[in-house]
Amino acid sequence: MGSATSRDRLIKLLEPVVGAEGLDLEDVTVTPAGKRRLLRVVVDRDGGVSLDDVAEVSLAVSATLDADDAMGATPYVLEVSSPGVDRPLTEPRHWRRAVKRLVKADLRDGTSVEGRIVATDETGVELDIAGAPRRIDYEDLTRGRVQVEFRRLDDAEDDGEDGDEG
Repeated sequence: MGSATSRDRLIKLLEPVVGAEGLDLEDVTVTPAGKRRLLRVVVDRDGGVSLDDVAEVSLAVSATLDADDAMGATPYVLEVSSPGVDRPLTEPRHWRRAVKRLVKADLRDGTSVEGRIVATDETGVELDIAGAPRRIDYEDLTRGRVQVEFRRLDDAEDDGEDGDEG
């Protein structure tokens, strides 16, 4: 059995489970680790993934794998995580989740631009590049990367949302 087959099978099996928890399944990888295997399940959602989300998804995924016997007899370690900030932005939902972040976007024509994501929709993304708005369609983007910014501590807490909590 090829690893691609088992990965596809795991994705098919786990996508609805993760979806039921209100999350998107971004990736599944199985890597040998000594006598056991490491099964890494990457999940994400708008607004990010909390530790509680990870715990609940881990339980659901674990129960499903045991019921389905998808991992066979070899012991495995399950690790559920969400993508780090260094994950490339390749899907519209990745761009949407990075709204307000500073990104470097690589374009199909070989150039790249750096700007802040102002808004996204089904077909593209609007960046603020040095104060000037620029719209780029997804089809013209190859990928983007969120740039790490060092901010004053007092801005880090307040993300400018409705501000009614606390």
